[in-house]
Amino acid sequence: MKKTLGTIVVAAAVVLFTATFGFAEYAATGAANFPYFQLGCLILGGLILMTLKRKYEKMYVTEMVGVFALYTILMALFTNPVIEAVRNIVA
Repeated sequence: MKKTLGTIVVAAAVVLFTATFGFAEYAATGAANFPYFQLGCLILGGLILMTLKRKYEKMYVTEMVGVFALYTILMALFTNPVIEAVRNIVA
């Protein structure tokens, strides 16, 4: 039961972070420039993390949620609005 509960919590965090990423990117870029590749990578990474959590019981739920939060931030950094903002700050 503990294994299933941990996997459910990680899955909920993955869905929450992915939805937040999608909403923020849609609000920043609109439908025309939505970063579908980054969204796909985020979903794939979440599935891999959930599989790892299910397979290895000694991995903590907080570790998995923290790893996925950092992965979401990394994906967000490599989208066009953030790169354009950095380019404007540097130039």
